[in-house]
Amino acid sequence: MEETLHWQPAATHTELLAGPVAEAVRALADDDVHVAAIDPGLADTAAFCEKYGVALDESANCVIVAGKRGGEVRYAACMVLATMRADVNGVIRKRLDVRKSSFAPMAEAVELTGMEYGGITPLGLPADWPILVDSNVASHNRVVIGSGVRRSKLAVSGALLAGLKGAEVLDLATGA
Repeated sequence: MEETLHWQPAATHTELLAGPVAEAVRALADDDVHVAAIDPGLADTAAFCEKYGVALDESANCVIVAGKRGGEVRYAACMVLATMRADVNGVIRKRLDVRKSSFAPMAEAVELTGMEYGGITPLGLPADWPILVDSNVASHNRVVIGSGVRRSKLAVSGALLAGLKGAEVLDLATGA
């Protein structure tokens, strides 16, 4: 049985967000950022979409990718629709200008972002990280993304994600 999501303005419900995400939402001052509480056991995309009746192509995942160049680790946050996969060893590797790239280890991603695994979102990430937004995400009127914690989700426009500081819109997804 589907459960109903109760969307509320995120700026007035920052208790549902990770600290860095709450700061980013307040700085945005955008009324079109909404948050809904969810069962934290259903934060993973497939389980969330099934339980709450959200289509997979209306849900976007944020994956943290890391690569090394000259001993320096370079990170990027990559936003792709849940129906697609990030092209980690093609477009993303080239954008980071590294020889090899891969998903950042879970513990590292959690520590560096200040967010919970399964809730990482592009809002509130370290300022020097590029946010690579797949063109399919950027063109959406509304996508559901993480909130920095597993107990809630955010709903934002693709245009908002594409307009974040450090964001770049690229064709970085392949079919799932």
